[in-house]
Amino acid sequence: MRLSLIRSPKTRIAVFNRSKNQPATDANDAAKQQAEAVSSGAKGRATPSRKEREAANRRPLVPADRKAARSVDRERLRTEREKQQAGLAAGDERYLPARDKGPQKRYARDFVDARWTVGEFMMPVVVVLLFGTMFVQSALPATVSSYVIFITYGFILLTALDCVVIGFQLRKRLVAKFGSADRGLRWYATMRAIQMRFMRMPKPQSKRGEFPA
Repeated sequence: MRLSLIRSPKTRIAVFNRSKNQPATDANDAAKQQAEAVSSGAKGRATPSRKEREAANRRPLVPADRKAARSVDRERLRTEREKQQAGLAAGDERYLPARDKGPQKRYARDFVDARWTVGEFMMPVVVVLLFGTMFVQSALPATVSSYVIFITYGFILLTALDCVVIGFQLRKRLVAKFGSADRGLRWYATMRAIQMRFMRMPKPQSKRGEFPA
């Protein structure tokens, strides 16, 4: 029994070396297993092949549920239109058309909105006079109809004179503030002056009597 346990020095050295290198071998195996786990993908999934990746990247040009897609598009367009309308009404430069952009255009709008104009009453007055005489023409004397026509033309003349005054005053203010006045601002102010206040777009941002500095 004793003889079987006796080993040669070389055998003892080999056994000793193997036991000494065992921890390093285990560490290498663990590192190799970890690298294989990482390369296999998240949550233990195998790495997809090229064909599988190409199939995953394919997206249908037309959604499966076209009705839902149209509904989403309509809602998005409606939201964008509402945003643009709100920005236009508030005078936000980002949503204004080219004809309304610029500091001088904003100044002209504020100047017109700050005053009373004859033109803003022209449309309702003319409509009332014309339709009134049309419906009761048979019951009115001819002289009354003539007076109504003269009043209508007189109101139109007052509107034109008021717009001329607005144009001269506006140009004077623009030159004093900006050094010059852009072309077409008189006509721009005239078109706004003959509109009723609640119909103007962008909406008035200044109250009556609050003229821009």
